[in-house]
Amino acid sequence: MSLASVLKTLFFMLCCLMIVTLGYTISTDGLPFRKDLLTPWMAATLVDFYINVVPLAAWVSYKESNWISAIIWIILLVCLGSITTCAYIFIQFLKLSPQESLQDAMYHVLLRNPIKYVQISSEIYLSNNSMEHKRKNSPVVAARILFGVLGLLMLGTLVYTILTDGSPFRKELLTPWMSATLIDFYINVVALSIINALCFYVLFQVWVAYKESSWFNAFLWVILLICFGSISTCVYIVQQLWCLRSEDPLCLILLNTSNRQV
Repeated sequence: MSLASVLKTLFFMLCCLMIVTLGYTISTDGLPFRKDLLTPWMAATLVDFYINVVPLAAWVSYKESNWISAIIWIILLVCLGSITTCAYIFIQFLKLSPQESLQDAMYHVLLRNPIKYVQISSEIYLSNNSMEHKRKNSPVVAARILFGVLGLLMLGTLVYTILTDGSPFRKELLTPWMSATLIDFYINVVALSIINALCFYVLFQVWVAYKESSWFNAFLWVILLICFGSISTCVYIVQQLWCLRSEDPLCLILLNTSNRQV
């Protein structure tokens, strides 16, 4: 079975899992729009969740050539979380041709077709049948600042919640909607990691594994993503942004080192 088939099946199953979880939680615990649900740790979890939505929304806006469809997908990401994430990635895999599925499926899913990257005179240019000039005002630095600030925001939220409300490892905090939110959050974590793991397929959360050339590094980052959520997400993204030059196209962050040389 090809990588594309494995990932299509995975994201379809994750989408179904979250739909069932959402339906079950609504039927047993009612709608989530209740004041009693917004405990300090629930609020911190929601902040964590929506910070992780930011890189997914950025990727969707890059992939979509029509700004209206991009806005619709981002609204769905905010409202439905990992259901939208999994559905969108599943659709991207469905769009692959048989040849793309058998070659580098992650490369074709992550990038907006038919764009490819070429390296000329040690400087990377973005081309779409014709070369474009290097951007003078690269968004790389802005992205470093954005995700640095988001990481600090989540760190501050985590420290404040621990100081004011104590440890999160208490049975009374695990309400049905908290459980549903955590499942939603970790499905998005799987998606972010699977966007990182071509070499290790489904064993690790895919993007991180795709990006990392070492089993140890991939495993370590996945553990950090699980334990520290969006703090680790932001640290990892900032680290990857520092590997780019300020004049590089921002979308190069999506690729592993070998594919950046294509």
